[in-house]
Amino acid sequence: MTTTTSLINQPQINSLWSDAWRRFRRDKLAVLGIIVLVLIIFSILLGPVVYSVSISKIDFAQSSLPPSWQHPFGTNDLGQDQLARVLFGGRISLTVALAAVSVAISLGTVIGAMAGFYGGAIDILLMRVTDLFLSLPQLPLLLLVVYLFRDSLKLVFGPEMGIFVLVVLVIGGLNWMSVARLVRANFLKLRSLEFVAAATAIGADPKRLIWVHIFPNVLGVIIVAATLAVGDAIITESTLSFLGLGFPPDVPTWGQMLFTAKDYLTSAPYLALFPGMAIFLTVLSINYIGDGLRDALDPKTRR
Repeated sequence: MTTTTSLINQPQINSLWSDAWRRFRRDKLAVLGIIVLVLIIFSILLGPVVYSVSISKIDFAQSSLPPSWQHPFGTNDLGQDQLARVLFGGRISLTVALAAVSVAISLGTVIGAMAGFYGGAIDILLMRVTDLFLSLPQLPLLLLVVYLFRDSLKLVFGPEMGIFVLVVLVIGGLNWMSVARLVRANFLKLRSLEFVAAATAIGADPKRLIWVHIFPNVLGVIIVAATLAVGDAIITESTLSFLGLGFPPDVPTWGQMLFTAKDYLTSAPYLALFPGMAIFLTVLSINYIGDGLRDALDPKTRR
């Protein structure tokens, strides 16, 4: 019986995903977002290999040069090549965003699954904690936590890795609430359906019910939430760096480059233009992809 059911369900799952992919491809903005994001990822991964200019070499004779063939994005006040720094900084910004989103999605999924599946006192307790975090002003709390703990983590992990760990944990720890609510709502809906009752009747334990039977049906919602959260994490990291609470000045993240460029907006506006454009295109493309995934995976949009 189990083998027969698996053979019946497998084509249905494949059909659902192939149907979602067909509907996703019809969204021109989502496809454009994927193309732009892939180009950005390839640029930041392969660009420093092809464009092998030092990101830290200081040459005051070349300081604040406008864009040219020699320096396509110009140079900063220390004579450092902006294109090399934008390409290298993209690696850090995207790595921080992906790591922070992984923390937020993992925490939100676990809390939402427990609250939605068990209900009762567990649901009330976890949702009140979620409401507490939602009521906190995110940016002031973010700044306070970074200010209080950055020196301690620098001593433990080093200047760069300490800030990386702190930024990832803070961004991830303050962005799991919406994921938890989405997962909880879907678990509440799915736990009362027939396939869960059938799995319970044949002796499936709660752990198996959550992760084997219900979780795969919530995966689409989690993917969409993760996609949209990446853009928020990039902006949050850029905000911290812009306020001087992110990575050290010698680590060229996009936000750190904007922070440095704010003093040269009138004399050298290109210093802010290129890292700002990188943030804008990355976040916009990710949001388009998230919107496309949401429409493609939403059963209400199926024809």
